[in-house]
Amino acid sequence: MTKFNKLRHMKNLHKIAAILALLIGAISIFAGTKVLLGIDTKNYTVLNWLVVYNVTYGVISIITAYFIWSTHTFAKKAIAFVLASHVLLLIYLNFFDETVASESINAMVFRVSIWSVIALVTLNFKTHKK
Repeated sequence: MTKFNKLRHMKNLHKIAAILALLIGAISIFAGTKVLLGIDTKNYTVLNWLVVYNVTYGVISIITAYFIWSTHTFAKKAIAFVLASHVLLLIYLNFFDETVASESINAMVFRVSIWSVIALVTLNFKTHKK
């Protein structure tokens, strides 16, 4: 693979990572807002603080998607922050909160998985100060 093709390939992966971050953020905001407004009811115990966390991190994910897309120097720190927050919350939900529904744990595992992929894809990408 030529240097040009490798650079183009990395840029495409970088854009895919940004789109993933945007999508997971938008989904979190949409689903969480429906629950908070009472539009969507669940047949399991809903932890309102967890829904608020998900909506908040949905917004943070969209901001991070912008940083990734624009190759902003803050992108890698934002990715690490979101991923670390999700991992810590997943640990908390698994080991310290007995009231959490399995659906909530599964959703957090999904978020951790997606953000791990985003982190791996963007690890070697060059950033620029904006």
